Amino acid sequence: MNYSTIKKTAIAASLVAALGYAENAQAQAQVFGGRSQYRTWSIGVQGGITTPNVIVGGSNAFGQQVGYFKNKVGEYYGLTVRKQFSHLFGLEVEGNRGSIKTFNSNGAAEGKNNASSVKTDVNWAASLNGVFQLGTIDFLRRENAVNFYAKVGFGVLANNPVQYGDKDFNNVVYNNKGNWNGELSGERTGGDKDYKLATYVPVGVGVKFKLSEVVALNLGYTMNFTDDNLLYGSARTDYKGKFSNVYGGLEFTLGSRSKESLTFANPVSNLYDELKDPSLRNEVEALKQRVSSLESTVDQLSKDSDGDGVSDKFDKCPGTPAGTVVDGSGCPIKFPEPVKETIVANGYYAPIQFEFDSSVLKTESYSTLDKLAKELRDSKSSVALNGYASSEGSDAYNLNLSKDRANAVKQYLVNAGVAASSISAKGFGEANPVATNATEEGRIQNRRVEIKK
Repeated sequence: MNYSTIKKTAIAASLVAALGYAENAQAQAQVFGGRSQYRTWSIGVQGGITTPNVIVGGSNAFGQQVGYFKNKVGEYYGLTVRKQFSHLFGLEVEGNRGSIKTFNSNGAAEGKNNASSVKTDVNWAASLNGVFQLGTIDFLRRENAVNFYAKVGFGVLANNPVQYGDKDFNNVVYNNKGNWNGELSGERTGGDKDYKLATYVPVGVGVKFKLSEVVALNLGYTMNFTDDNLLYGSARTDYKGKFSNVYGGLEFTLGSRSKESLTFANPVSNLYDELKDPSLRNEVEALKQRVSSLESTVDQLSKDSDGDGVSDKFDKCPGTPAGTVVDGSGCPIKFPEPVKETIVANGYYAPIQFEFDSSVLKTESYSTLDKLAKELRDSKSSVALNGYASSEGSDAYNLNLSKDRANAVKQYLVNAGVAASSISAKGFGEANPVATNATEEGRIQNRRVEIKK
């Protein structure tokens, strides 16, 4: 086993340990488990009051005309359905109904219709809101219990303003119910609808308090900017109507209680697991010890005192001189002198030698084959070429290899002018070894083609 094999073994062992740790950590934390590991749907009920102004200033068309019109609260209640897409953002469908009120504290009947008070009935209001959570991450707590948010959306509301002659909402002086055209045009006549439609943009802020894994208390304030200059009925000016509502309610998270609500999820909470979970901390310490032990083992396996590329643990011949070529056991490889291919006095030719698993002639064989070719041309005699192989590989493979070696010699002689009909080339595989196949020196001698005249 060389150093490369040791290194690969060590890496594989480290990966197995790391995967085991990751699997356990994922089972506990699911850091990158996606939205499926959380509860993301919720419904809410809310109720509150309305006022005919917003905190950013400005006046409505009805109250601007006379300086004495004051806020009077109206009721407002509704439902919400929300899908949370991350710890920062969700989409909410909100529906409400109620009323908006204002009156003249001076008691005088003024304005376009000599009205002293207004009550706008909101039959329904529906909007799609983007909810942006502003305080989800709490670096001081493992779990969040308070969540600040802001929202903005777009919606449509159906409303009908009624103006009264006194501040106590008596003596109707303006009521267009039954005459609206029901379109988003603001026209007051030409139809038979009880309510007119207007678009509006809700902008609000709020805070949620986690009461349990299912229930949260929701408190908020929303400013509603409409495109309706008749939100408070007919007036001498053309201001776009606006109103605000303050609300409180309960929000219920849907889904299995075994999952955490994404609304209150802290995305950095898993960073605290190692500090808060003793079992995980103990496992981390055990893993560190295993890694340390593995590193020590790798150091021992890779130690090579004589620098021959074979670690001391597997070196059967320690202390080999520097630069010595060794085998897999760290022992020197002995290279035998090649058999010289010369012509013997009685006409015998030494075998043609080949490299391991090769049928390519060596250049040192050319001189012998050139002499043999000349002799065969001059004497018009024939020759038998018998190919052999050493014992590596299967019998069938070595038989074909021995035939290829014999044919390689034959082809050289034919190219040198010897008639092919005078040459016999056969392969005998591992048969008739001239030396033992147990050593490399013997195997070198068995890779041959014998020349028989």
